[in-house]
Amino acid sequence: MLDIVTSEFFGRALIGGILIGVTAPLMGLFLVLRRLAMIGDTLAHVSIAGVALGFLIGVYPMGVGLIFALVATLAIEKLRKAYKTYAELSIAIIMSGGVALASLLFTLGKGFNVSVTGYLFGSIYTLDTIDLVLIGVVTVIVLLAVRIHFKELFLLTFDEDAAAVSGLPTRYFNFMISVLTALVISVSIKIVGALLVSALLTIPAACSLVIARSFRQSVITVVVIAEIAVIGGLLIAGIWNLAPGGTIVLLLIALLLLLLSVKGKSTAA
Repeated sequence: MLDIVTSEFFGRALIGGILIGVTAPLMGLFLVLRRLAMIGDTLAHVSIAGVALGFLIGVYPMGVGLIFALVATLAIEKLRKAYKTYAELSIAIIMSGGVALASLLFTLGKGFNVSVTGYLFGSIYTLDTIDLVLIGVVTVIVLLAVRIHFKELFLLTFDEDAAAVSGLPTRYFNFMISVLTALVISVSIKIVGALLVSALLTIPAACSLVIARSFRQSVITVVVIAEIAVIGGLLIAGIWNLAPGGTIVLLLIALLLLLLSVKGKSTAA
């Protein structure tokens, strides 16, 4: 165990995991409370298409994935305005397009399919310095945005109509949340994988809904739950040679089931 903890690759994985353990559940909380949890899956699938294109043209894959996620965010906002009554259509349309484009790019670049698999299921042990710098920058941006606009985000999350009536520029803040989410997801897919990234967005939020009694408590709880799962998952995966992304997600689910069980027993009592 000591050899794993002191190894260079595990150190990078731990740093990257801890940073994502702050930003992903934080943005996920806003999405879950606004019933937009599926946006995470959508942007993750679109990011994979960008990653595939990056491998195909020889450009930094995570960077291209980030650009794709931002473009998808703009498209979702446009479609949500076009289908106000059926806003969820925008998410379904963009997800379908992302999956279709990714499958097309996979067939064009069969030689890099093995590399792309790391982004599908996570490859946290392969994080390099550039990855960590990008993750760090995104973390700083997210934390600053949430700290500066905490009151506005709180009002927007729980009563968007009241926020609009009070003069809050709801369109701007909706767009800001979408962009921040796109940034977080695009840098998270190499850690837990595109197929599992939504778990890191939603399960800590689900845990906070079980035990937190206020919005501020929820913000703290989601981060604590995510960090326990990330650090614990990495240690377990390292010791028993398991897939780190899958281990982190399963540990999150175990924590959720434990909290639900404890709450059920206390309610029955």
